[in-house]
Amino acid sequence: MAGPGDKPSGSTVGQEVPPPRPAAAGSGIAKRLPRLAFMILLAVLFRQLQAPPPKICGTPGGPPVTGTRIRLKDGRHLAYHESGVPKEEAKHRIIFVHGFDSCRYDALQVSPELAQELGVYILSFDRPGYGESDPHPERTEKSTALDIEELADALELGPRFYLVGFSMGGEIMWSCLKHIPHRLSGVSILGPVGNYWWSGYPSNVSWAAWYQQIPQDQWAVRVAHHAPWLTYWWNTQKFFPASSVIAFNPAILSREDMAIVPKLAYRSYAGQARQQGEHESLHRDMIVGFGKWAWSPLELEDPFPAGDAEVHLWHGAEDLIVPVGLSRYIAKTLPWVRYHELPTAGHLFPIADGMGDVIVRTMVLGA
Repeated sequence: MAGPGDKPSGSTVGQEVPPPRPAAAGSGIAKRLPRLAFMILLAVLFRQLQAPPPKICGTPGGPPVTGTRIRLKDGRHLAYHESGVPKEEAKHRIIFVHGFDSCRYDALQVSPELAQELGVYILSFDRPGYGESDPHPERTEKSTALDIEELADALELGPRFYLVGFSMGGEIMWSCLKHIPHRLSGVSILGPVGNYWWSGYPSNVSWAAWYQQIPQDQWAVRVAHHAPWLTYWWNTQKFFPASSVIAFNPAILSREDMAIVPKLAYRSYAGQARQQGEHESLHRDMIVGFGKWAWSPLELEDPFPAGDAEVHLWHGAEDLIVPVGLSRYIAKTLPWVRYHELPTAGHLFPIADGMGDVIVRTMVLGA
């Protein structure tokens, strides 16, 4: 057995063993470069996928609080706006739920004459992350319905009230019918966004509606459903066209919509919708609206079996943003829904002159 001082096997007595050759300068660094580059690439990609933190109203660096707000039980704030007759004099109290990229000032327009005639009070609010309402990173389809109930209680609207929801706000009406039907005097659902993955749709119905979207919206919706963690990146990257609604693409507006667009010039407050950041407003809307729901509106039973309230569903036949086929099938499946299809209208029909009066009169009088 060789000891510490013995020559290595095969060596010649008196012959010196050469010392090991030192590694070439920089070879260790060269071997680590691919791994280092990969880690840097991952870090850059991770940063691009992460949405910046929201600029919360009333905090340092955030927009100012200019409107009236309530504080919810979980500490979040909801900003709201009141119109119509004074709440104390009202015969009909209505909560309006705004749509995508909108805020509390985009309430249904009801003429002063009709408000006085019927005694209508309208309460609109900024949904979480919009306007001056705090973001809600854990927002679900159910949480907004519960926010509405808490808002109604905070403002003492009484045991029951009416609901009107438009577009993304219209989709929330289904959740309210499921979770708080005992608080509702009636509901109007206007051009509601539909989730293509709700159970109960025949494949021919959902696919027909799917392909009515322009391709870039098919991709934006697909990402929101299957990879919600990519939604921020998808709608902010420059390689592929993102959501056409976010980008204000006129290709999604019908002829009647184009005629209505000039009416939107009065929206001097439009910038408030996104002022806390697009992720907690627009992107969160897409993630929740097109996400994986544990239930489907097509499974709902009549929320008003006593016949003491009605559900009205309105949709424009020429809607290029929200395909009408989904609403048609829901109305066909749920016999308790009163369906109103407007043959030449697009998505913006609630903004058309006089349409707010028609919707409210139909809802509160059953006309």
